[in-house]
Amino acid sequence: MNITAGSSGSIDDRKNAAIRYVFFSCAFVTVLTTLGIILVLVQGSIEFFQHVSIVEYLTETEWSPVISPHSYGVLPLVWGTLVITIGSALIAIPVGTATAIYLSEYADPQVRKTVKPTLEILAGIPTIVYGFFALSFITPLIQRFYPETGTFNAAAGAIVVGIMIIPMVSSLSEDAMSAVPDDLRNAAYGLGATKFEVSTSVVVPASLSGVIASYILALSRAIGETMAVTLAAGMHPQITVDPLEPIQTMTAYMVQIGISDVSVGSIGYQSLFAVGLTLFVMTLSMNLLSLWIKSRYREEYQ
Repeated sequence: MNITAGSSGSIDDRKNAAIRYVFFSCAFVTVLTTLGIILVLVQGSIEFFQHVSIVEYLTETEWSPVISPHSYGVLPLVWGTLVITIGSALIAIPVGTATAIYLSEYADPQVRKTVKPTLEILAGIPTIVYGFFALSFITPLIQRFYPETGTFNAAAGAIVVGIMIIPMVSSLSEDAMSAVPDDLRNAAYGLGATKFEVSTSVVVPASLSGVIASYILALSRAIGETMAVTLAAGMHPQITVDPLEPIQTMTAYMVQIGISDVSVGSIGYQSLFAVGLTLFVMTLSMNLLSLWIKSRYREEYQ
């Protein structure tokens, strides 16, 4: 009896150890891949900055590393990325938050079960399809009101990216709002609060860390969006406040150079790594900010 029990325990221990090593290996591969990406970006960027001043890269307002006359100021690409990000935020944040409040506080359970998965289908649509949607529907719609609008413009890019990230805002915010205990709602109702007051003055503040985290994660997705903005916003790097003008984001530039005939080792090729590292730093900063907000303002309920 004791020998059998001991043997069974030993077998279970070996199984647990093997499973632990498998899980550790998966986590290690993920970390190793991330470090490899960072190493490649840093190494390529160092080669780029051996030929281009980092001050020029960060302060100049002209970007043309391939076509003469050459200029290496990344600000037009950063500007285009920020225009798309801010424009999409103006669409996704209010619409996504209102949708989350409706699903969490107003919708019947059956409606919620239908509407939420339907919204999340938007997240599964390929981004290039969004780009064609912008070209075939959003841009012609804008041209009805502003005939001078070209085929590629910042407004169409911002609108289509805003539509794309609505599911991320609404789904994550709804999860955070649904986690708020009903005791808080009932206490507010006991004080005579209306449904709207409970939703906006109790539920939203109580779930603020999760809601803001959803905003930041959605904006991180907008910063890194590629194909939709490439097709909708164009490939013309410039600093302009006119949303009807074409612009170029950092990701769109990387697509442009990636499919061109730029030779490996040239300054144009090396600029891919510098732009990629800049984009990585921006998205990493957004994610770190999200983690800080979640830890700083997180509410815990018993």
